[in-house]
Amino acid sequence: MTAPWHVSDALAARYASGSAPEPDAWSVEKHVEVCGGCAARVSAAVRAGGSGPVLADVRAALLDTVRAETAAAPPRRVGLRPRPALSPASRWARILWAAGPALRGAWLVAVLVVVAAAVGLAYGAGFQEARPMLLALAPVLPLAGVAVSYGRHADPMYEIGVATPSGGLRLLLTRAAAVLGVCVPVLTSAGALLPPVTGVPGAAAWLLPGLALTLAALALGSFVGCRAAALTLMGGWLLAVTGPVLGQPGAAAELARLLSGPAAQGGWAAAAVACAGLLALRRRSFDHLETR
Repeated sequence: MTAPWHVSDALAARYASGSAPEPDAWSVEKHVEVCGGCAARVSAAVRAGGSGPVLADVRAALLDTVRAETAAAPPRRVGLRPRPALSPASRWARILWAAGPALRGAWLVAVLVVVAAAVGLAYGAGFQEARPMLLALAPVLPLAGVAVSYGRHADPMYEIGVATPSGGLRLLLTRAAAVLGVCVPVLTSAGALLPPVTGVPGAAAWLLPGLALTLAALALGSFVGCRAAALTLMGGWLLAVTGPVLGQPGAAAELARLLSGPAAQGGWAAAAVACAGLLALRRRSFDHLETR
């Protein structure tokens, strides 16, 4: 074992005069971070050198300034200063800032286009399948908002947000809630305004399937990223449900089997609970930057 290295008086003098080679100066600066004795030796050499009087004058002036400011300042109680209460406007500003990309983008336009098309076809063209069409599309429309509300591709402040205490899953859930906060009233109200069709589920039948698919996208997003997860589920739903349902005569009966009734709604509720549980287990995965 080698003996521990320390700064000699000669090396300290060369460092203080600026004549020490650059590698030796680096070694001294690194060593004095952990060695108090060598730090005192180097400090004494610097004060004894040509820079000593200048450093002494600077130190004295700084101490005089601190004493004068301390004497002039009123006495303060030691302790934590209470955080000022936020005004309602400030709270809403923080909420809107956190929602961020979830409240803008092409997905919101897509939701409004689907709603306008359904209402226009129903009342303008007398299209009887407008209500089934809306119910078949409604569960996956929130996924479009999830896909563009979180991640490197969607948020220019993504890296900063992940590093903050309110980032990660908390931020993702805030933005998913903002997406649902827009979709739920818009789609449900539009469905209620459409002419009723015999056998077609009610306007709110899509809520549990939509919630389950949204939670599934978030849970799957912990593995592959939110955008890839949302797009995968959207494609699967459109291919497996929307296309076949709207392409056959018995669309009302098929929608009733998938969306309404105790069995269907219970199944969607169980799926939502399972996805929420998986999301809770995978919550730490959102504390790291996406690499996809």
